Amino acid sequence: MTKPQRGIQSIDVGGRLLLALSRSAGAMMLKELAEAAEMSPAKAHAYLVSFCKLGLMEQDATTGRYDLGPFALELGLTSLNRLDPVRIASAEIGALAERIGHSIAIAVWGNFGPTIIRFEQSVRPIHVNMRTGTVMSMVETATGVLLAAYKSPVVINLALAATHPERASQAEARRRVDAMNDVYADVRQRGLARVQGSPIPGINAISAPVFDHSGDVALAITALGPASEFDARWSGPIAAELRDAAARLSTRLVADSRPRLNHGQETQRK
Repeated sequence: MTKPQRGIQSIDVGGRLLLALSRSAGAMMLKELAEAAEMSPAKAHAYLVSFCKLGLMEQDATTGRYDLGPFALELGLTSLNRLDPVRIASAEIGALAERIGHSIAIAVWGNFGPTIIRFEQSVRPIHVNMRTGTVMSMVETATGVLLAAYKSPVVINLALAATHPERASQAEARRRVDAMNDVYADVRQRGLARVQGSPIPGINAISAPVFDHSGDVALAITALGPASEFDARWSGPIAAELRDAAARLSTRLVADSRPRLNHGQETQRK
């Protein structure tokens, strides 16, 4: 068993104040912060003075309440900007393709709409025109339907304008998307989208959303394979595997966006 690394106790202790403040609904008084961090107000005040000097916290001159400071905000934004959902998902799809025996694609919402950014062929390759940069239909493909279901009309209109420069074709595309409203609602309820034998005859696909820390869809993971071998049932094993994989990735993205203290913090609190 690996021994826990030894840290600096004063940082672990002070970190409890930052953790307490980050978990609160708003600014806190000294007494509230001290109580949440399980330390005396006098001890907490010394840490708060240092945190305010660093910009990790700030104190309202009128109310005396403490809140997170500009440096804490800067750290949070930097951390979020460095999150790479695609990198995290890419590490998952190889094993997923192997488990289900079918190919897996990762797609994000790009300037032109649902866009494939990674495709992992299974041991049973399929002949589909799907490569990095392929823009998927928002009304015919599982990937496109899945991502469009979580986008606002404004965002969808921007994508349609980019992919259908002629006014007439854009209006027709908008009409087709509008006709999908009930389908999109069903996708959001199920947490999955699927197609069976369309738009590519003989190919089934199921797609699942991966959510980021803000609750927005970061990407879609889609399994696809020959209809004769691909179980497209909502309750089937492929759907279950996709749900589980998407849930794990979503949890990872949310967890990676939260400030975390040293593992030894709980030991210090006892």
